[in-house]
Amino acid sequence: MPYKLFDYQREMRARLWAAFGSCGSVMCQMPTGTGKTRLLAAVVRDYLRSGRGGEVWIVAHRRELVSQIEETLERLGLRGRTERESRLRVFSIQWLSRNWSRLDGLAPGLVVIDEAHHSLARTYRELWARFPVAMKLGMTATPCRLDGRGFRGLFDRLVASWSISEFIRRGRLSAFDYISITRDSWEQRLVDSLRRRGADGDYQTGEMNSVLNRRHEIERLGESVERYAGGKKGIVYAISIDHARSIAEHYRSRGMGAVAIDSRTPAAERRRYVEMFRRGEIRTLVNVDVFSEGFDCPDVEFIQLARPTLSLSKYLQQVGRGLRLSDGKEACVLIDNVGLCRTFGLPVRRWDWDAMFGGTLAGKGLTAAQRRRSAALQAEPLGGEEAVSGEDGFEVVVTHERLLEAISEEEERWRVSADMPLTAYTDEKTGLCGLRRGGRRVTEARYDRVAGIRCGYALVRYPNMRLGVVDGATGEERRLDGCGSAELLEGGLLRVTGRRGEVSYMDLRNGRWYVSLPRVVRFGSMELLEEGDRLHSRTREPYSTGLGVGRKSVIEREYYLELHEQSVPSACPGAGDGGCGVYSVRCLLEGDSERVYTLCGRLTDGSIVVADGEGRLYHVEKGGKKRQITAEEAGLGESPAAAVSKVLEQRPLRLPPASGRRKANALPLVR
Repeated sequence: MPYKLFDYQREMRARLWAAFGSCGSVMCQMPTGTGKTRLLAAVVRDYLRSGRGGEVWIVAHRRELVSQIEETLERLGLRGRTERESRLRVFSIQWLSRNWSRLDGLAPGLVVIDEAHHSLARTYRELWARFPVAMKLGMTATPCRLDGRGFRGLFDRLVASWSISEFIRRGRLSAFDYISITRDSWEQRLVDSLRRRGADGDYQTGEMNSVLNRRHEIERLGESVERYAGGKKGIVYAISIDHARSIAEHYRSRGMGAVAIDSRTPAAERRRYVEMFRRGEIRTLVNVDVFSEGFDCPDVEFIQLARPTLSLSKYLQQVGRGLRLSDGKEACVLIDNVGLCRTFGLPVRRWDWDAMFGGTLAGKGLTAAQRRRSAALQAEPLGGEEAVSGEDGFEVVVTHERLLEAISEEEERWRVSADMPLTAYTDEKTGLCGLRRGGRRVTEARYDRVAGIRCGYALVRYPNMRLGVVDGATGEERRLDGCGSAELLEGGLLRVTGRRGEVSYMDLRNGRWYVSLPRVVRFGSMELLEEGDRLHSRTREPYSTGLGVGRKSVIEREYYLELHEQSVPSACPGAGDGGCGVYSVRCLLEGDSERVYTLCGRLTDGSIVVADGEGRLYHVEKGGKKRQITAEEAGLGESPAAAVSKVLEQRPLRLPPASGRRKANALPLVR
């Protein structure tokens, strides 16, 4: 059955295959609830259709996850009886470790590791030892370990998606209300009193159970759900089997339909409870590490955190179960009864995945003692507001109405950090170099040396002596294979000398090559490259004007540029029907680094309508606000072009007099 990927999933698929072009083992990070399994299926489908040899093995660390993956693959049309589809197998790592002899003669060409943050276990390393040449793809929401061990010994590179805050801002994950116990509450003092640690470095289960699995504390759990999520459907994360069953029993006594599920719950009974939960016949599932990974129920309306942890992975996996989108779900209520927002910060905080992947930073929260010594996490509400504290020992840290505004403030603080100069640092253990801005690491230490830094880019040399360029804003790398030497130039350009002495130039914004040095031409905050009598955009999807279309054909508007061409653009959906096709104007939007559009018309309020290369129409306002226009939104059951004709000011576009054009500022490049 065909299925459609979202834009970010298509982007991730392209980035993964690009990474496989230079290495054989890649880890992919995407937040919980953003469709990792769909992306996994798309990569598998690409591999099976590519004509590459060998089977595809998908490996999970629990039997329940195997069943879920198989169901998803069947739903997406990747499980069947054809010869190609029979090359796809799904295993649990436990089954593989006991049955290697049954697989003699079989060899995977691609191994996909689900929940790959578990892949450092000995059983997974056996996969690498037995099939060293097979491609490896690890999928996880949290490429980090509590013990600080990195994944570089198994995976060559990390490819990370948007942050949780970005997914929420773009409407791909649910907003949330965050309710927490107060700093001086009795519960917080109990959590801070925990001293013992288990073998994994987390709080010891026995001590947590003895301190928190008591009648008064369980009653407080019920009170918080009734007050902040009464009547809603949700998941509770408990400490132990006994703790989970005590919570479920207490909730039922208060008229809150609840069941406890744990490792001892028979599989058939567990499936029955989950189906009843999906149908709404059970309102609350209380579990012990059962629904931390792989569980998909979008209409979860609240998550209750009743288990302290120092593991960042556990924290994000648990809250992530409530952030999936669902019809009629305005927001998810996160009820933090153990003060995890003081241990980690809120879920929308930025995480240095690159450092955690490399093993230079542990995925571990602050203990009570560390919090007392640090001002980094004082549980202040996101955005700097005073928390709304009640006399009952709970506080509203942030509401979903305030969340987007608060995220913007947090992103601004991050942007200020990102605006700091790009610098190199050296790892004392390995002697290799990495890049950072202020206290934030842009890349881990993996370069033999950093040869130069200019205009936010770094020229690096790898241990194999090959050269590459790193974007200091994103950490993305471009390998310069076949290159003899290179030099960073002003304006984000790179001069490359080949091994035979031939010289070429790259625009580092989009990777486009030029045989001669182009000239940077600025119009306000926007830039084009000029090469002879042609102009080239610096967008990720590059665009070039026709011959003879130079700076004189560019008109600078308040928040966009007009590039006037002679031919009618085929991208505009109104071409040839009396709509916008009569215009031949390309449009470069301020703040949009993705592509150049076709200008279809201007509205009386100063906003414009543009079309992309696939004919989709957008309404664009000053400030970069852009939304797609549909015929349905315009109240028409007709074509998009008819919708545009309905909303556009009914007058043709005309060039202003030459005196109204602003002169471009051409900047000579410094070699």
